[in-house]
Amino acid sequence: MTTYAVTGASGHFGRHAVSALIKSGIAPSDIIALVRTPSKAADLAEQGVQVRAADYSDPATLSTALDGVDLLLLVSGTEIGKRAEQHANVIDAAKGAGVSRIVYTSAPRADTSELVLAPEHKATEAVLRASGVPFTILRNGWYVENYLGQLDHNRASGEMVGAAGDGLVSGAPRADYAAAAVAAITQPGHENATYELGGAPAFTMTDLASALTVATGTTIEYRDVSPEENQAILEGAGLDAGTAEFVTALDVAAKRGDLYTESRDLQRLLGRDSTPLAEFLAAAAE
Repeated sequence: MTTYAVTGASGHFGRHAVSALIKSGIAPSDIIALVRTPSKAADLAEQGVQVRAADYSDPATLSTALDGVDLLLLVSGTEIGKRAEQHANVIDAAKGAGVSRIVYTSAPRADTSELVLAPEHKATEAVLRASGVPFTILRNGWYVENYLGQLDHNRASGEMVGAAGDGLVSGAPRADYAAAAVAAITQPGHENATYELGGAPAFTMTDLASALTVATGTTIEYRDVSPEENQAILEGAGLDAGTAEFVTALDVAAKRGDLYTESRDLQRLLGRDSTPLAEFLAAAAE
């Protein structure tokens, strides 16, 4: 019997991963959902999934939570600025527990990219490679869900505003990336491999606005502005200066090409095309 563990299992990505594991034929009793607050994963426990408390920042909880785990999906944390240390804690605990392979969700071209999110992923990859534990690194591209937070505002105003220019984004839904992670962790042949994952075809923000127009039945146009203008607009909408700068930096990264890949690793792992943008948005708009 092989035991699979998923960190952050009560989060958006982790839930998709647990669901995909079950869909792939893994018995719920062979899946361990690692969560900071077990009560948030009560629905998983009801399905027969083992739920264990695990805090990236508390090594003592990690050692206990990883006991008996064979294969670990390490879903990158959400606390920007703390993630490299937190991930290292998980990797150290996994090594101590005798985990046979770690699959890690990283960022596009983490070792060379100027993407503001890349340094912590680069540091984690380095720790993972040095650990001696067999690994699979999944450099996940952009999640299409990242663009849905402002959908109501976009519909009301009739526009999307940003500083991404005509930059191409190889985006796909979280569920696609989670399904790819499950393929990588359940199938042989992915030991010590690094994959660049991205949806295809790639799209610009103008393409995204057009797709949202069709999906919602409301005309939405993309208006490109300078980074300085974008930051001012975000601050005017209520974001603090640091957050506005961070969001703007992501747009600048898209314009620079940091969110684009020609790799078809995602499609190969899925064994199918990634979910078309229009199809995903149509479902989301409902």
